[in-house]
Parts: sequence; structure tokens; C-alpha cells
Amino acid sequence: MADLKPCKVCNFSRQKYYGLVVSSLDQLKQKGCETLGFPSQTSVSVVLEDDGTIVADDAYFLCLPANTKFMLLHDKEAWGPTKKIDGGTAWLSRESVVLETDEVDTTFSGTDAWQSLAAQLKQDLASIILLSDAELQTLVDVPCDDLASALGFPRKKAQALQDTLQTVLDRREESRQSKELLQLYLKTVQREQGASQDDEGDDSLQMDETDGLEVDSRSGFSSRTLMVLKGKTSPETRLSNQELQMVVTQGATSMEQVLGWDADRTAVLVQACGAELATRLQKVQALKSLSAQSQGTGDASAAEDADQTQAKRSK
Repeated sequence: MADLKPCKVCNFSRQKYYGLVVSSLDQLKQKGCETLGFPSQTSVSVVLEDDGTIVADDAYFLCLPANTKFMLLHDKEAWGPTKKIDGGTAWLSRESVVLETDEVDTTFSGTDAWQSLAAQLKQDLASIILLSDAELQTLVDVPCDDLASALGFPRKKAQALQDTLQTVLDRREESRQSKELLQLYLKTVQREQGASQDDEGDDSLQMDETDGLEVDSRSGFSSRTLMVLKGKTSPETRLSNQELQMVVTQGATSMEQVLGWDADRTAVLVQACGAELATRLQKVQALKSLSAQSQGTGDASAAEDADQTQAKRSK
């Protein structure tokens, strides 16, 4: 009888580890599938949990030390390193969470990316606040049934999670827009008070830049802008004024080629962008009007005080 080898097995999410005693690689696959709850007759591959090395034959399997950790993968599942969660404090070291350039972990791509993110959320849902806009959008775009399967959630719960992720995206964009509107107001007040040209040229108070984002040479849109335009929910509310103006200027015909959409869908988007831009401009005009009224009230009060002073001197 072959020597028995104690070992540990888990699935790609690493949620739980199970101890087994087996004599061969085939027995590991058989007992592992039963222990992890894989469907019968499922074809699986075995990799080392710590570095993803594929274990393909008994000779290599028998050379491994006792209590080695193995990961069983099936279908389109792929190995990924363990992502350590810092308890939600990483954002404290950032100057501005919402203004950082969107980055995607280049260790994974395609299906592997969203599965790794899903595994991270399965371990700790609070890690949502640490995800970048691009990572949140990746999870929102995943088919709901696939996400539910990866998380082990009912479909209704997975849909609620995607709605929550979209809400997080929308709130971040609202924060961007509020900051942009405030900057426009401050810039308008400075101009009306005769701020110097040097102050007006200070780039540190300008709107969010797109430095570090890849720009499509054909359309002129940044990668982030294209990602937002192709988003699921009200993309026009997540664009800056400059980006909205670019969409409206391009027009429906040009945007069809940029987005690869049909004419009707593109026309609806361009119209929505135009309406959003008009609404924001109205807000800016309202702020200007309030500023002008405030200055006018101050001038009138100063003139009245001067008249009263002159009257007292005459007496």
C-alpha cells in the first residue's frame, strides 16, 4: 500500500482549508472535490496554494513535504496571490482618494481580475472602500450570475452588492463635481476682484488633471473618460465639464464610432451630456449672480455709511 501523505486543500477563494490524508494525486483530486463541494465528475487542476505551481504528476506530488497546502481549480478559475487587507486605513495616507489616477492591478487581466476582486470582497466586504474606480467598475460590469457564483451569494444578494458598488462610484463622482463647482466659483470671485494673472495661472487650483491617463489619439478621450462613457448608470453625471463639452462637440455621429454603439443609444447619451452641461452652467451663473448681489449690497452699505458720516460733520 502506498504511503499516506497528510495535506491541506482549499478552493481559489481560500475561505477555508481542509485537512486530508491521501496516497496519490488522483486521490487528492477525488477527496478534495468531495470536501470542497465541487459537483461530481468535475475536472480540476491542482496547484500549490502559496505560488500557483501546477502539480501535474504523482512523482512531484510525492516529493512535496507533509501538510503542503494545495488549491483545487475548476472551469475558468485561476490562482491568485493572497491580498492582505489593512483594515480600511490605507486611505488615510492618501492626499485625496477621489482624485487619484485610476489604476488596475496588472497582475491579473480579464476574468482573473474580477475573480480576484470578488475573492477579496468575500473575505472582507469592508474592503470596498479601498478599491479604485476602475476596480469597482470591473465588478459592476460582471454578469450578476457569475459574481453570485464566485461569492457564493444568492443572485438577489449579488445584485444588491453591484448596486452598492455603483452607489459608491456615484458618490465619488458627486464629490469630484462638488469640488469642481467650488473651484469654478472661487476662480470667478478671484477674477471679479481683479486677481493677478500669476494667481490665475496657478495650476495647483485648477480642475482635476488627466495626467497619467492614456489618451486615445483618434478620439481625443482619455481611457478613464471612455470607461465612464461606457458605464451602466448615468455616465454624464460622472464627467467633468470639459469632458461633457468634448462629447457635445463631437456629436452623435462621431461618438458612434468612438463607442461602437448604435445611432439611437449614442444620440440619447449625447443629448444627456448636453443637458447635464447646461444644468451645470446654470449653477455657475447662479453663483455669479449671488456673488454680484453680495458685492452690490456691500457697496450700497458703504455709500450709506459715508452719507451718514458727512451729515454728522455738517452739523
